[in-house]
Amino acid sequence: MDEITIIIEEPTDEDIRIDKFLAANLPDKSRSYYQKAIDNGFVLVNGKQVKSKYQTKLGDEIVISIEPVKEIDILPEDIPIEILYEDSDVIVVNKPKGMVVHPAPGHYSGTLVNALMYHCKDSLSGINGEIRPGIVHRIDMNTTGSLLVCKNDKSHNDIAAQIKIHSVNRIYKGIVVGNFKEEEGTIYAPIGRNPKDRKKMAVVSDGREAITHFTVLEQFKGFSYVQFKLETGRTHQIRVHMAHIGHPLLGDDVYGKPVKGLDGQTLHAQTLGFKQPSTGEYVEVNAPLPAYFESLLEKYRKMS
Repeated sequence: MDEITIIIEEPTDEDIRIDKFLAANLPDKSRSYYQKAIDNGFVLVNGKQVKSKYQTKLGDEIVISIEPVKEIDILPEDIPIEILYEDSDVIVVNKPKGMVVHPAPGHYSGTLVNALMYHCKDSLSGINGEIRPGIVHRIDMNTTGSLLVCKNDKSHNDIAAQIKIHSVNRIYKGIVVGNFKEEEGTIYAPIGRNPKDRKKMAVVSDGREAITHFTVLEQFKGFSYVQFKLETGRTHQIRVHMAHIGHPLLGDDVYGKPVKGLDGQTLHAQTLGFKQPSTGEYVEVNAPLPAYFESLLEKYRKMS
């Protein structure tokens, strides 16, 4: 581990959340990186562990232990991808079911990033590092549909800012278990790590704000076809929110029950609308429902 020591000597550096302070003063890492480092005990203030909300004070000695970057060769791979939109700044692809977005332990090849590196050559933003070039947002492995990728750092920063202020239009379609009394609604429920299982997310009182708007499109016997509009974009947000209100996504093997013949949740990122980074013009892209999804809808319509 490499250690970096910072001493708070300027009054202007007082009374700042420590995660925000570190991100501003050591900008080669993101604020979320420092939050995780603080949570894992790799940041000490005056020899003691603190929380991300700790406010800096004059004279504080901050010691950050940073793990050296592991060199991993991520290679371009000639994997077919469906391109929904492309210009000099961004590319929107229709991600298929079962494809991992970026390399991670156990998935260093066959990912969307491997395919994008082949298609875009050197034209991908580098802000998220070598393992996640171009990736400004994600969708889960078994979620299909529209995914926006940035070709340069300027567009990456612009799109990230749009996502932060919730101006990107993101509409999903999903099949959930059960029927609804109401035709539409909004779920306001904060999401954070599940305290009993850190690999899962959950609705928790101290979680981050999460808002999902939903509209029931069709109801079948025991199932519903629902449209979701995201106001925020937390990890697994739709999956967690729907399970929370008793309507888990069909096939969700983490927050619901697996279904034989289905690989995970029946969820599709259909519409993605954003301002083109260079021109400011609004661009809206729609990914068609995958064949398996259409087949399920037809099956339930016939059964109802």
